[in-house]
Amino acid sequence: MLEKSSNPRTFDAPDWALDRWAAIARDYTPDDVARLSGSLPIRHTLAENGARRLWELLHSENFVPTLGTFTGNQAVQQVKAGLKAIYLSGWQVAADANSSGNMYPDQSLYPVDSVPGIVKRINKALQRADQIQTMERFEGKADADIDYFVPIIADAEAGFGGALNVFELMKAMIEAGAAAVHFEDQLASEKKCGHLGGKVLVPTRTFIRTLNAARLAADVMGVPTLIMARTDAEAAQLITSDVDEYDAPFITGERTEEGFYRLKGGFEAAIARGLAYAPYADLIWCETSTPNLEDARRFAEAIRKKYPDQMLAYNCSPSFNWAKYMGESEMEAFQRELGAMGYKYQFITLAGFHNLSLTTFNLARGYRDRGMAAYSELQQAEFAAESAGFSATRHQREVGTGYFDAVATAVSGGTSATTAMAGSTETAQFH
Repeated sequence: MLEKSSNPRTFDAPDWALDRWAAIARDYTPDDVARLSGSLPIRHTLAENGARRLWELLHSENFVPTLGTFTGNQAVQQVKAGLKAIYLSGWQVAADANSSGNMYPDQSLYPVDSVPGIVKRINKALQRADQIQTMERFEGKADADIDYFVPIIADAEAGFGGALNVFELMKAMIEAGAAAVHFEDQLASEKKCGHLGGKVLVPTRTFIRTLNAARLAADVMGVPTLIMARTDAEAAQLITSDVDEYDAPFITGERTEEGFYRLKGGFEAAIARGLAYAPYADLIWCETSTPNLEDARRFAEAIRKKYPDQMLAYNCSPSFNWAKYMGESEMEAFQRELGAMGYKYQFITLAGFHNLSLTTFNLARGYRDRGMAAYSELQQAEFAAESAGFSATRHQREVGTGYFDAVATAVSGGTSATTAMAGSTETAQFH
């Protein structure tokens, strides 16, 4: 496996991070990129801006926390509340936001275009929020100055196939405006959520090929997209093949009826894979079974002993029963302690799903029993949150009705009798 510091090839770094490629290895050359890039460079502004912002956050913040999101409005509300990046979970897209319209478990059953589609949708929502704010600033009405174009970190699962599938999926993510994309070292056709059983790993060198394919796609697109490599080796018990000598210490020799090899997982296997992936990845993520600081420290120290500057990622998963493992004060300190270990990116993968499910259930139950009194409680809570920056109480304004009034006025030469906000109940009743 390559040393992270020994990449003899030269790739142009962006002017905002001249050391951007100092720690990245590639198994291809600049000539390969030039040969595959076509003659007309196409700019991907959202992806470029997101990659820059995420890189800067990772190098200036103690850690970057995000919540799993799967709608544009969720992303807008998170940015209004002060989060600086958005996480788009494949689990949530599978469950309730994929382009097939089906509800699926996290097993790569949904169409491959689904996550890029939601990345685009989130960016469109953020763009609308920015347009509304910019218009209101011109009118002297803006009460905030929020940079809505935050980086989106997107889930590419196991790549939905081989290296060519990974190459195309990465391109689609960049076209949609993703700042970072993560891939996991499972077999795509047997992919499972990291907290399910039955996970099948691919050989280490096969996954390195995945990372190379993703990096090549980003280079061809001309965007310094961040790549996150996830290993599921801590809990996985199967692997497709014994072809890679690097995996030999962890393979038992037993075979399953499907032809897979039995694997001795655990943190030693995860560490070995993390070390192999480090030269090719901006961040390393080890999926774990419990929220354990000692396990996190063990993994971090092993990786950073060889690669001191390697950034790590940690899934603060809703699959963990947090109160079972720690008290409230420990929970409050947990992410800070992880950040000190090098876990620069931390995320709650399914926060959107759980939040939306519980709040909707509670509203429906209250409405069933108490009618409009229950809904009014929600509305009063919205009013109370306005002092902290919440603005969706005025739902017509939130989605851009005033913005399109301004469009109508502009195209009518400065006057229009059909603008929507004038005379609306929102204008009359919500201030």
